[in-house]
Amino acid sequence: MSDIQDYISTPKYETFSYLPAMAPEKIRRQIAYMVSQGWNPGIEHVEPARADAYYWYMWKLPMFGEQSVDAIITELEACKRAHPGHHVRLIGYDNYSQSQGSSFVVFRGR
Repeated sequence: MSDIQDYISTPKYETFSYLPAMAPEKIRRQIAYMVSQGWNPGIEHVEPARADAYYWYMWKLPMFGEQSVDAIITELEACKRAHPGHHVRLIGYDNYSQSQGSSFVVFRGR
């Protein structure tokens, strides 16, 4: 229980943000889950000062129909390289319900 962060003193940005940072293998499993659900991955980024804003910048277009976890991770890392100080999050768009099935920050900026 001691690994859970204090909700008031640390900012929260989507699913899993109250938990300790995920290891790369756990991130890979979350991406695999999104793909297995048929959700389309989309990548967004924003400056840390604007992280509580409703709208983040979209990195390219959503990756409609992408089945490769490695391709998604490659795009996440490319976004991080292009915007090193930004938060980078991954969104799983659910076509059926026309909403976000999942969304979580993969890389935190400074």
